[in-house]
Amino acid sequence: MTRFFPSAALALSLALPAQAEPLRYELDPAHTTVAFTIQHLGYADTLGLFGEVSGGFTYDMETQQLSDVSVTVAADSITTLNEARDDHVRGNDFLGVQDHPTITFTADSGTARSDTAGTVKGEVTILGQTRPLALDVELAGQGPYPFGHKRFVLGVSARGSLMRSDFGMNYGVDNGLVGDEVQILIETEAMQVE
Repeated sequence: MTRFFPSAALALSLALPAQAEPLRYELDPAHTTVAFTIQHLGYADTLGLFGEVSGGFTYDMETQQLSDVSVTVAADSITTLNEARDDHVRGNDFLGVQDHPTITFTADSGTARSDTAGTVKGEVTILGQTRPLALDVELAGQGPYPFGHKRFVLGVSARGSLMRSDFGMNYGVDNGLVGDEVQILIETEAMQVE
C-alpha cells in the first residue's frame, strides 16, 4: 500500500462522509483513454490508442492509502487511424494479439510528490513478459458526477514510458524503422463503486 496525494485525500474526505474502510473505484470505460506515441523513421511520432480498457483501484480516505491497482487493456482494440498499420501492430511483429489478447498493469506502491501528484510503481505484462513500470500520476479533479450515475469520481492523468525490446518486441528497433521507447498517456475518470 502507498500514501496517495495526502492533501487531495483530505479534500476528498471533506467532500464525503468519513469512511471506516477502503473504497473501490472502477475506471469509467466511456471516459478512459490509454494512448501511446512512438517514433517512426526518426521523422515523427505515431499516435495509437486502445478502445477497450477496464480496471480499478482501492483507496482508503482515512489512511490515504492506494492499493489493488489493476488495469486490463484489450490488445486487439488498438487503433492508429490506419487499418493496414493496425493489422500489422496486432500481428506477431508487435502485439501478437492472438496469443496475447490482453495487456495488464498492476500496482500496490508509490510515492507522493505534491498534494495532487505522485508516482505509482507497478508491473506491466505485454506479450506474456512482465516488467516494472512507473507512472507519474496526477489527480486532475474530484467530486460527485453532475448527472447520470452521480457517483463520486476521481479524475486521474498518468504518464510513463517503456522499451518495446524489454518485452521481446524487436521489430524495427535495430534499423531505426520504429522507435524502441513508447510514451504512455492515460486519462481516466474513476467512479466510486456503490
